[in-house]
Amino acid sequence: MLSQSQRTTILELYAQGMSKREIARAVKVSRLTVRKVLRSNSTAVPPLLRPERAEPYRQQILERLPRCQGNLVRVWEELAASGLKLSYSALTAFCRRHGIGQSPAVAAGRYQFQPGEELQHDTSPHEVHLGGKRRKVQTASAVLAYSHTLFFQMYPSFTRFDCKVFLTEALRYFGGAPRERVMIDNTHVVVLRGTGRAMVPVAEMAAFAERFGFHFEAHERGDANRSALVERNFHFIEHNFLAGRTFSSWPELNQQARQWCDRVNATYKKYLRAVPRELFVVERQHLRPLPAWIPEVYRLHERMVDVEGYVALHSNRYSVPIGWIGRRVEVRETKDKVEIQLDARHLVTHERIAEAEHQRRLLAEHRPPRGQSSERPQPHPEEQLIVQAVPEIAAYVAALKQHSHKLVVLALRQLLRLVREYPRQPLLAAVHEAAHYGLYDLDRVERMILRRVARDYFLLPDREGES
Repeated sequence: MLSQSQRTTILELYAQGMSKREIARAVKVSRLTVRKVLRSNSTAVPPLLRPERAEPYRQQILERLPRCQGNLVRVWEELAASGLKLSYSALTAFCRRHGIGQSPAVAAGRYQFQPGEELQHDTSPHEVHLGGKRRKVQTASAVLAYSHTLFFQMYPSFTRFDCKVFLTEALRYFGGAPRERVMIDNTHVVVLRGTGRAMVPVAEMAAFAERFGFHFEAHERGDANRSALVERNFHFIEHNFLAGRTFSSWPELNQQARQWCDRVNATYKKYLRAVPRELFVVERQHLRPLPAWIPEVYRLHERMVDVEGYVALHSNRYSVPIGWIGRRVEVRETKDKVEIQLDARHLVTHERIAEAEHQRRLLAEHRPPRGQSSERPQPHPEEQLIVQAVPEIAAYVAALKQHSHKLVVLALRQLLRLVREYPRQPLLAAVHEAAHYGLYDLDRVERMILRRVARDYFLLPDREGES
């Protein structure tokens, strides 16, 4: 079928005096086609009047569509099962042309922002090569809505603590805070309840925003375009920053991310027709100045110093002086440090391990002096009572602590009960036999004792002797 431009060309060439044969050769169509265009004397493309194959089945299609939950494959299968001969492509084309089972397309909105008015913040999961392994991380990103200046960092997880750490670093990177709002999605990290305009932030996050003079605002559910400025950069980060890069540690990863942001913000953007850094010069004058003193983001924990002189935090262990064993301490966790405080005069500071890695951090001053080892742990009180009562089974007690499938304390308590409840000789005989065969199941040992007790202490006369 000829397009409107081709039909216009044919009519103009004919008006200039060209023959039908010359026009057909020039436009590369048949002379019959040229005659039809000249006969119609119109540039409009004639409508296609052929009947649609699916039109006779419109009612059946409309009836089955809700029952099949809008799945056209199932609609086509049910039509075929009822004997209707209709191809799947004809069905989908018919539904597409008439808007059956399809929501109408809605044009994306366009938002205009004044300098310093809004900052958009969101997170997205990514995979990176970190420390020789491929692992999942959470990418936190912030974008100034007017200049499109970008800042992002990566974290093992993203909690409220990490959110406050990131936003503090982002505001320091931008040199100010937005005058009105930080636009977020409906994340539980910030949101207490509600969505969109009805969103109520967590009191902790609302107080954090008040310190810098802005407020959190969530876009309406389903309106992801409202925060499109920050969303579009995640694809850019994944396919540009992370492509072909490996990192040895978290500090190196986030340092490279900061340097990459500096380069990207100084690069000309075609969709902006400007450089973000140049627009940022204008926007920075409208940002709200940061407070003269910004307190460090931290979270507090209470811990008990274990018997080895360590404090556990997120599966990692940090050393403290030996004299603190058994004492309760306060742990203050910040972005880079872990401070363990016994009282106002006793404080230990460690470098924070970014994620749960089951590591130990031992400071040199917490090691015992050379030639002086820490005292060996005292045995369990149950073990002492067993050995005092029956010293002959001391070797079996030591082996039981190594081979028992139960907790050591529970196994020792059960053995102590056997020592207290049963006669000495059957107990010793059963324990020696169990040790000979490597048997440390105390339930079976107790049955062995009971068999000996029944045989030696409860002998009954024969029935013939009773008479």
